[in-house]
Amino acid sequence: MTINCKGKLINLESPKIMGILNVTPDSFYDGGRFTEEASMLKQVEKMLEEGATFIDLGAYSSRPGAKDISEEEELQRIEPMATSILNRFPEILLSIDTFRSSVARNCLEAGVSIINDISGGDLDPGMMKTMSEFRAPYIMMHMKGTPQTMTENTSYIDLITDIRFALSEKIEKARKLKINDIILDPGFGFSKTLSQNFKILKHLDLFNVFEVPVLVGLSRKSMIYKTLETDAEGALNGTTALHMYALKQGASILRVHDVKEAMECIRLFNEIKEA
Repeated sequence: MTINCKGKLINLESPKIMGILNVTPDSFYDGGRFTEEASMLKQVEKMLEEGATFIDLGAYSSRPGAKDISEEEELQRIEPMATSILNRFPEILLSIDTFRSSVARNCLEAGVSIINDISGGDLDPGMMKTMSEFRAPYIMMHMKGTPQTMTENTSYIDLITDIRFALSEKIEKARKLKINDIILDPGFGFSKTLSQNFKILKHLDLFNVFEVPVLVGLSRKSMIYKTLETDAEGALNGTTALHMYALKQGASILRVHDVKEAMECIRLFNEIKEA
């Protein structure tokens, strides 16, 4: 299984790491840590050295209860940071975490490789048309509602069936628009309860039916720290435990805050697989 990033084929038969880089003041774990260019570039360098294949840059906090910001503010936050990263690391496979087509377009024109859309095209009808135009890999996540309302949208007839159906509709629409490189994200923590998150993880292998890469974003989330009665800071060990299970269930990409530990997890998983 491969994806084409700016003419470079990335083989996902061995799982890959996507490092998280938030340039927001209010993200649930790293908010405010990397809003300055120097600290941001240092963190990118660290994640690349530790083995990240992709870096996912976000300027809009989608944590529950986060403040909505305008497109203009999102662009003002993300454009200079994306440009700085691309100038400093010209070979980087940079992903942009946005649900807005105008932000995606500006960043793709600047040279980013991937768009990571938490709404899978639901919050901006122009997003899929933009992705079709640029033919860049497109991460489509499952979410009901918006980041501001998603905690009120956790009702399903059949959790796994409903999510798979919603994602299948997105895939069909994307395929019709000639979007070839699709990555699916079941959306842990987005319009799901604690128990629903664990049920999705238990049945993650059922998402392999689409024959596209599956991205898992579990890193330090509340499903881990609430279960373990700790906080995001204390959730690294729990994150690693769930990463190993996700890999066993067929995850192709782990989206993480802690690249070194996730890479160790993948190395050990690969050893088990090849034994």
